[in-house]
Formats: sequence, C-alpha cells, structure tokens
Amino acid sequence: MSDLHRNVIKVIEAGRDLGVEVVPRSYPQGAKTAQDAADAIGVEVGQIVKSLIFGVATEDPDAELELVLAYVSGANQLDEKKLAAAAGARKCRRVDAEAVHTSTGFPIGGVPPFGHDHPLRIFIDPDLLRYDEVWAAAGTWNDVFGIAPDVLADASGGVVTDLRRE
Repeated sequence: MSDLHRNVIKVIEAGRDLGVEVVPRSYPQGAKTAQDAADAIGVEVGQIVKSLIFGVATEDPDAELELVLAYVSGANQLDEKKLAAAAGARKCRRVDAEAVHTSTGFPIGGVPPFGHDHPLRIFIDPDLLRYDEVWAAAGTWNDVFGIAPDVLADASGGVVTDLRRE
C-alpha cells in the first residue's frame, strides 16, 4: 500500500473498519465529469456516484449551515429543494472547496462514501440502487472503487430518498 496516496489508504482503512473491502483503481488522467469517469472505467454514467456537499439552513436564520452529503447518480442532476426537504431544512446551497475539505478531509472530486474527518448526514439517490455495482471516489480525483449500492447505503449510513431534478 506504500505506493497509494494517503487519502486512498484512509478510504481503504475506513472501509475495512466497516467490513467493506475497498479495491481502488487508479486513472492517472483523472475525471472532470461523471461521463469522463464512466468512460475511463467502462461503465454507464448512471453507475458513477457523485458526492456532493451542501450546506442546509434551518428555520433559524442565526444558525450555522449544517453540511450534508448527497450521493447522486452520474446520470442525474441534484434537485436542491428535494435535498433541503430530506434534511428537514428550509434551503440548501453548495459550499466551497475549503468547506468540503475541512468537513471530509478530501478534495472536491475525491470525496469517498466513508472515512470523512467529521460525520455528515448522507442522502442517497435511489437511482444508484438500480445497478449491481456503482463506482465512488477513493479519496482523490484519480482513484475510484466499485461497491454494491446496498453496501454503499449500509456502510455510509445514508438515507435513500428522491434527489433527482425532473
């Protein structure tokens, strides 16, 4: 494992702690989009797990935003109103790269399903459950791993709920 990036090792170890075997694949060219990732791996774009961090606001205007994580099928766009409703919030908004890194310990584009620095509530697009295997980031822009979507949901503690923009 010494040739693996420290973030990938962190994901492998977090997976092991959850009873999930993480077998990373590295793509040196990386992937800027879900379609790029699907093409590199050789799967449908819907099998790519987009990990999106949002801040949700409660009814209290003085309260800090709570950061939540949405796993969305690469074929779908996130409906922010549906995410806010699922989180019991009045609205949600994207957060910047620094907030993502601070909350998860990983960069945008490399956020895995588990192993985050701080616990986050997780919401999962049910369209991911249509596949036998989905592909998630393994801690960097260049590393991914395959996982059964039911295992993803169980290991991450996520709530499956409609998140797709119509």
